[in-house]
Amino acid sequence: MTGEVHAASAAIGSIDIRGIMAALPHRYPMLLVDRVAALVPNERIHAVKAVSINESFFQGHFPGRPIMPGVLIVEAMAQAAGVLTVETLELRGSGKLVYFMSIDGAKFRNPVEPGCLLDMHVELLQIRGRVCKFIGKASVDGKLCAEANFVAMIADPPED
Repeated sequence: MTGEVHAASAAIGSIDIRGIMAALPHRYPMLLVDRVAALVPNERIHAVKAVSINESFFQGHFPGRPIMPGVLIVEAMAQAAGVLTVETLELRGSGKLVYFMSIDGAKFRNPVEPGCLLDMHVELLQIRGRVCKFIGKASVDGKLCAEANFVAMIADPPED
């Protein structure tokens, strides 16, 4: 598949943590997607991260005022994009990985604190060969927290 993404596909609906773990190689503490609320292949994904005080990064970011690091919010959006890519290109079980390549225009608007549900909305803008372009927005209770454009590449895992 190459070029702009146009063709609409049937919505997949929600995906639980088992389905996410089947799509992504990430595991605790780096798995940052807890649930997929909705996914439309070739188009978009709505994923959710339940932000808990038990996250290891809150020990140091920041003591007395825990805030989820912006880079991890972007990583969570990229992981959501990875699930979208795996489902769109039917890569589950293929051994292929979706590697984060670049971030552009990242903006952080509001802090993400423990106890929040982080809603991530990611749109697939383009697929050219093995390279996919996305735009993502993360919000809490409808309030925009972060946004970014990013690119990922589909590749074989590194050889041992």
